[in-house]
Amino acid sequence: MNKKVVTFGEIMLRLSPLNYKRIVQADTFDITYGGGESNVAISLANFGINSCYVTKVPKNEIGQSAINHLRRYGVQTKYILKNGERLGTYFLETGFSQRPSKVIYDRKGSAISEASVDDFNWKEIFQDAIWFHFTGITPAISDKAALVTLGACKKAKAMGITISADINYRKKLWSPDKASKVMANLMQYVDIIIGNEEDAEKVFGIKAIDSDVNKGNISPEGYKKVSKELLKRFGCKYVAITLRESFSASDNGWSGLLYDGKNYYFSKKYKIHILDRVGGGDSFAAGLIYALLQNKTPEDVINFAAASSCLKQTIFGDVNLVSISEVEDLLKSGGSGRVER
Repeated sequence: MNKKVVTFGEIMLRLSPLNYKRIVQADTFDITYGGGESNVAISLANFGINSCYVTKVPKNEIGQSAINHLRRYGVQTKYILKNGERLGTYFLETGFSQRPSKVIYDRKGSAISEASVDDFNWKEIFQDAIWFHFTGITPAISDKAALVTLGACKKAKAMGITISADINYRKKLWSPDKASKVMANLMQYVDIIIGNEEDAEKVFGIKAIDSDVNKGNISPEGYKKVSKELLKRFGCKYVAITLRESFSASDNGWSGLLYDGKNYYFSKKYKIHILDRVGGGDSFAAGLIYALLQNKTPEDVINFAAASSCLKQTIFGDVNLVSISEVEDLLKSGGSGRVER
């Protein structure tokens, strides 16, 4: 496929204590890079998609290292701007058993948060593009970033490009009230809405009845109503929802739902013993985009997305480093974990 998929957002430096240590215990940190839209770009590149990531990083060695991280997986970086003061950073303390994971952000004043609408020539960026993807994290970074995102959506829609958005509510970045106002404005341009029960409730006030993910209770009917209300409210083509049952920080149930305005499609459910759950939703979005681009049936689309994101959560780091064949093998085998010889 020569047509490209464009994603836009913030790539950050990720610092993590090893071996499930707490941050207060750590005297060394593992370094990698990640961010919602950059994770999607890398996953798609691993699936053979012509993937282009757009952002702004500082013109120094740290900014260049973030670009190198993207390039090693085959992501196009031509439209990444080098300017600004710093790269956003986040510290991840990986949870274990009953102790939850914890994220501490250090991203105020990052290069992309100071970007302006004049920084990006979306008409040029979207040449030969078939798809544009962003998340709710990007407009939450700053008012400036929200305006840049809006400009990108307007241009993509005018050029007939499919737009997907992962709601991705982050309470450490903005309030539900502000998120609702900004995201509702952006959703009018979106063809595929991706989210979970917290996103729908916190941002749009749509609650999944009879469900409590913290107790491992999932109500299919409740999630059907959430997806139906999202599609009705914003007039999109598809709504995809991740269903996470959180038994502990280490063990989750995982599945997905796709709604096309007529029918509901539930994926196979996986019981995951988690190594690193960060990026699980991003890998779901990437699997969904890939499967839709391949014109798979709705059942196959949601199953591919759920299987892809299941595998990601067994991989350390932000990004999903699995191949198409590995996802297809999981769909066939059910995940026995037997050694391949």
